[in-house]
Amino acid sequence: MSIKLRENCAYSLLVATSMGARLTPINGQPFHCSDTFKLQATSAESNVASVASFLGLPVKVLTAFVAESPVARFIKDDLSRRHMDCEGPEVEQVGPWGVRHQFNLADSGYGSRGPRVQNDRAGEVGCALKADDFDLERIFGTEGVQVVHLSGLIAALSPETGTFCLEIARAARKHGTRISFDLNHRASFWEGREQELRDIFTEIAGVSDILIGNEEDFQLCLGIEGPEAGGSDLAAKIDGFKGMINRVKEAFPNAEAFATTLRQVVSANCHLWGAIARVGDDWQVVEPREITVLDRIGGGDGFVGGFLYGILKEWDPDKWIQFGWASGALVTTLLTDYAQPADEAQIWSIWEGNARVRR
Repeated sequence: MSIKLRENCAYSLLVATSMGARLTPINGQPFHCSDTFKLQATSAESNVASVASFLGLPVKVLTAFVAESPVARFIKDDLSRRHMDCEGPEVEQVGPWGVRHQFNLADSGYGSRGPRVQNDRAGEVGCALKADDFDLERIFGTEGVQVVHLSGLIAALSPETGTFCLEIARAARKHGTRISFDLNHRASFWEGREQELRDIFTEIAGVSDILIGNEEDFQLCLGIEGPEAGGSDLAAKIDGFKGMINRVKEAFPNAEAFATTLRQVVSANCHLWGAIARVGDDWQVVEPREITVLDRIGGGDGFVGGFLYGILKEWDPDKWIQFGWASGALVTTLLTDYAQPADEAQIWSIWEGNARVRR
């Protein structure tokens, strides 16, 4: 089976997000030991959209900017370089203690030393995002969107963004836009808000066509029983994940596709990387294969981006998970936490295990 998409849309993919900046030490060094850093514009949702945008599909980002901020200008220029349209309110900073774009302080780890990440989100401009900031009728009705991708990171960011994501999901559903929802549970976002967020996530999941998450995401966000312990046997672990996804399907029958990644960390630079997907009643499994990792951050977003790209291209479902797996593997070889594929062939060569030079 395939997922039928709207036709004659201005945008293949739309994401709602709160953009920030990531600071990463060079040469794999720990943050606290470094004085030289790479700066990049970042968010989980725009990371997902990069696979489609770099491969030529029209992408739109709904977000918020700090008015006259050099960081906001940097983010806008970066989204433009990534071939993405962006739309959102310009929010006054209101003095040095006002709103700002969040900072992600993240080293990549090396060898036996794992990465460390700290999010500095105080005063984040995206926390106040609301549906009234956008003409959703124009975006979904007049312009048209084939797939909207929502993430639990933006849905749980604040009470305002939770309502914002609900309104986007409702507008998308009204106009026949397919909805992708990556649960992305973060314990610090949920503390003291469990019932509020469970209600929001359950409503979004109930109208979603594509649900993505790991075992903790489905358990903590939606209350789904997790996979049974499978010990060290890979086949048993995969069967456990299949059982969990079957329970998600029973609870959310509207969804047509479900996916989760599998990761075993050997060292910071060597992972076993796999994935499972259920599309309709059919299963696709990529048993974990060894990949070399420069920086692991964004690999999961790359998987989602590649999976959605396969849906947007209307490929056979077995190719969705293959392209997603390879897109995630690509991201882990890059200094950015999003994929920048040169073309489809580059991603397919990763899937095929072909790392020979191309001249």
